[in-house]
Amino acid sequence: MSARLLVAACLLPLLLGGCRASGALPGAGALTSVEGFELERYLGTWYEIAKYPVSFEEGLVGVQADYSLREDGDVRVLNSGRKGSFDGELDRAEGHAWIPDPDHPERLEVSFFWPFRGDYWVIALDPGYRWSVVGEPGRRYLWVLSRTPTLDEATYADILHRIEALGYDTARLERMPQRG
Repeated sequence: MSARLLVAACLLPLLLGGCRASGALPGAGALTSVEGFELERYLGTWYEIAKYPVSFEEGLVGVQADYSLREDGDVRVLNSGRKGSFDGELDRAEGHAWIPDPDHPERLEVSFFWPFRGDYWVIALDPGYRWSVVGEPGRRYLWVLSRTPTLDEATYADILHRIEALGYDTARLERMPQRG
């Protein structure tokens, strides 16, 4: 793992739980998460389509996350991206995710460096698990993910409406360059 992603992996949980400006719209209520979430269907590769800006992804393109089941039933998280261009050096960080409350399997905790951890809530999800939106209760962080490197504009616009309905400021989103 590169030094940059190691530092990012260590700081991610602190950032997720830290005191930063919220991305919530005025009057946003408590954040909700999806119902009927099936972890087994969620496993696999997800491409980052858009996000709230985060320093540990600055300068990266082609960011993706690979989720797989560990022997203990928890989830192995492998995040990767290329520095500067699609031909740039590969940055990778490996983490561990788990479900703290079995009644809410869509509300995971993620750690890249013990004892630090952060919330990973699936707050919107395509019924076919083709796209997902991940956030956290303070609305400081937001990721739009897809099973494919790109989303058609109509689907992306629909996701933006859903995100806004959840109380997020969509103007803060940045698109992630992906191949394809």
